[in-house]
Amino acid sequence: MIIVNTDYISGKETQMLGLVKGSTIQSKNIGRDITQSLKTIVGGELKAYTDMMNDAREIATNRMIEEAQRLGADAVLNVRYATSAVMAGAAEVMAYGTAVKFTN
Repeated sequence: MIIVNTDYISGKETQMLGLVKGSTIQSKNIGRDITQSLKTIVGGELKAYTDMMNDAREIATNRMIEEAQRLGADAVLNVRYATSAVMAGAAEVMAYGTAVKFTN
């Protein structure tokens, strides 16, 4: 499966199959939240949250790929990510793009 953030793949003609997406909602861990709150006092990267968001993007991407595979796609074009707060202490990460099949 080819995943790109462009609307074409050089040298390939494609047939659009449709929009595919994957998402996950991640929440803060109370222990992680306490230690990260202390980090905001001195400044710097909140590594635990960075790791959590990287994991969430990976889960969302894999779910998007699974949906594309069910459609018989060869690639997903124009992939984008969106993040939103769902409730206090929880965020949704969504990956979405256009599933396509190669015609040549």
